[in-house]
Amino acid sequence: MPERQFTVREIDGLPVVSAPEEIDIRNAAQLRSALLRAAADQPVIVVDLSGTEFCDSSGLNVLVRALRRAQADGGEVRLVATTAPVLRILSVTGVGTVLPLFASVAEALVGREGAAGQAS
Repeated sequence: MPERQFTVREIDGLPVVSAPEEIDIRNAAQLRSALLRAAADQPVIVVDLSGTEFCDSSGLNVLVRALRRAQADGGEVRLVATTAPVLRILSVTGVGTVLPLFASVAEALVGREGAAGQAS
């Protein structure tokens, strides 16, 4: 089984957390840790789910909690989601209406919602 790792890198002054192909109960704690690391110095976090094909409720829970923490500090969590399965789960659960969605990391960095933000 491939390692389920979340990388945090800085692009244009904002932390970008890149997610693996699957986010589930087995790696949701790693996602939480990566988001906490990213939020340590910056209230705005970009989460790149463009390579993610599956996200269960534990992953969605971590994302919503990260949003609440960021908002409490005057920040936000911006999601880059492009795959049909992830866009569908975000739509079905309503999480896509709470977190701003972007079609690319470049759009998320400038805060300009793209095609993913229009998905339903």
